[in-house]
Amino acid sequence: MDRFDGPPRLILVADLDCTLVDHDDPENTDLLKFNALWEAQYRHDSLLVYCTGRSFSSYSSLRKKRPLLTPDIAVTSVGSVIVYGGDSLVSSDDVWTARLDDKWNRDIVLEETSKFPQLEPQPAKSQEPHKVSFFVEKEHAVEIMKVLPGLLEERGVDVKLVYSNGYAFDVLPKGAGKQGALTYLLDKLEIVGKQPSNTLVCGDSGNDAELFNIPQVYGVMVSNSHEELLQWHEENAKDNPKIFHASQRCGAGIIEAIERFSLGPSVSPRDVLDTENFHVESLNPVHEVVKFYLFYERWRCGEVEKSDKYLQYLKSLSSPLGIFVHPSGEEKLIHEWIDEMGNLHGDGKEKQFRIWLDKVSSSHISSDTWVARFDKHELSEGKVRSCSTKVLLSCQGEKQKLTWMHIHQSWLDESFSDDQEKWIF
Repeated sequence: MDRFDGPPRLILVADLDCTLVDHDDPENTDLLKFNALWEAQYRHDSLLVYCTGRSFSSYSSLRKKRPLLTPDIAVTSVGSVIVYGGDSLVSSDDVWTARLDDKWNRDIVLEETSKFPQLEPQPAKSQEPHKVSFFVEKEHAVEIMKVLPGLLEERGVDVKLVYSNGYAFDVLPKGAGKQGALTYLLDKLEIVGKQPSNTLVCGDSGNDAELFNIPQVYGVMVSNSHEELLQWHEENAKDNPKIFHASQRCGAGIIEAIERFSLGPSVSPRDVLDTENFHVESLNPVHEVVKFYLFYERWRCGEVEKSDKYLQYLKSLSSPLGIFVHPSGEEKLIHEWIDEMGNLHGDGKEKQFRIWLDKVSSSHISSDTWVARFDKHELSEGKVRSCSTKVLLSCQGEKQKLTWMHIHQSWLDESFSDDQEKWIF
């Protein structure tokens, strides 16, 4: 929350399963479009918040399977856990955890819920200190929700019950839940004078409904939302102009909402890349690197013609003396790597070759020089290889365009290239 000095332009709060992540789309088409839009237009001055019913470990597992960006904040376990940094346990919110301890006793919850044989405990990985989760059919859930809070209250425990997707039944502390967690985060920002200009919440199921109850937010229900959420909207918010049901699924529905509410740019670079002249006519290093790697992906997939004019154009954007340091440590002139890139045209066509950039940032280090930093992830034949990348760019010549002066990459995590010749940029 301290990533930039002023208030965020936008806080985008997205559920994951069937909202941002489309499990019916193995190619992640709309998710990758969202990624490119966020990194090119929003990362530098906005906050990305994942708000999921998954436990933190389950959320981490999903990130290994899908091309999810690193959020600024991850709210997991139906609002009972808040983690800053989002990528790993950078820091959890101890104040929030202490707040949830008030009038909560997990042992008593387990004891009372055991009296209902219809409640089938979910696997251990779905359980948390402040969340007890079950599977149950809707007809039984309705009856249990009428009596369980009273039984627990008699024993000094205040709870919130959340039922979603027609099978998931969660018992949480009274103040937990997605609405409670987001309200807490918005209050923290207001206290330090960083109240966002706009907040957009995005969901598809029953446990997302309470997000739309926060007065100051915009809300989108993606087109594939569950009936329970649509029914809630019909009964509670059908006349609210700040909440709408998108015509498109998942990530595409989120982009649709950004456009509808005029929250900022809403056209993904993946939809507008001009292969005749993909250079951005502005001194914006973030746009420069996002568009370059989108072109590089399309070259590898054979989605642009194999023409020397593209390679020559790339060379015009880089210094003849510019050096690229491969993650293996090998160094070559950038122009030499561009020549080698010519041999890989179309090699990723049948391999579901995709690239996405994460955590893109830029620093103005002198009057005419910038450093762009980002993580680059490359998917090919189901295997993801990742590297940390730094690019030095300089404003050269009368045309005021950015020139790539130096590129340096290093492997992330356990990534490596077993075929160095096919890892160019």
